[in-house]
Amino acid sequence: MAENAEDAGDFAGDESAQEKQTTAPPRNAFTELMAPKTKPPKPDAGKSSRSATGKGGKWTGALVEYIEHPERFPREVLRVTPNTVLIKDLYPKATIHLLLLPRDPAHYLMNPREAFDDVAFLSMMRNEAASAARIAAAELSRQLSLFSASSHARNEAVDAGVPAAELPPGRDFLSEMRIGVHAHPSMDHLHVHIFSPDMHSDKVKHYKHYNSFNTPFFIPLDDFPLAADDERRSTAFQNANLKRDFVCWRCGKVFGNKFAELKRHLEIEFELWKKT
Repeated sequence: MAENAEDAGDFAGDESAQEKQTTAPPRNAFTELMAPKTKPPKPDAGKSSRSATGKGGKWTGALVEYIEHPERFPREVLRVTPNTVLIKDLYPKATIHLLLLPRDPAHYLMNPREAFDDVAFLSMMRNEAASAARIAAAELSRQLSLFSASSHARNEAVDAGVPAAELPPGRDFLSEMRIGVHAHPSMDHLHVHIFSPDMHSDKVKHYKHYNSFNTPFFIPLDDFPLAADDERRSTAFQNANLKRDFVCWRCGKVFGNKFAELKRHLEIEFELWKKT
């Protein structure tokens, strides 16, 4: 696989992808990439580098395979740059869910709270995440714009043959993308989540899956570097966040500890959200 954004595939950081997808026939390359194809990689203890096992063992260290050998995963890897690897999350918690992995060994085994104290590293990751978010938003637009009332006028103009430069604005899917990290990641290697907010996925199976993305346990990348006294650095504070009552990400309705009821509600909210 090419080690630069331009040669890494159909969705390799094209900033105009969102506009192009509304003016050309739908493409299915990204959809094929997003579809689950393979199981998570199992590091080969005999061949992988020392970093492959990370701090917690083979499963928690599995992301290093994408960092060190992205060419082995053509269906999972969406883009490779000198600094990062962008992959689909194999257990997506939303309609679009990507992971951005830094390639620098000096940072990738650090907790993000400490890694992002390095302002140069943080700046690089913000730039790469912004580019990745445009890729994610373009695909979200491809999937949902035909249902969206906000994109109706633009879709009609496209159908009428209006030139791209004269098209009215459609729904701003990019503004809806969420970018950030978990306070205590489950995987050893640093990764930034880039995802749509809908939590519409059969992979959202229990309270940690939901609350880890919908409480302060999820820390937006824009909030870094954290102040030394920021309570989000506290393990006790973050563990409490995981046990909070469920609150709908969209309407704010509180569900207590009733996860099944929340899941049914999320189905309704997803249908309303995609039609916005």
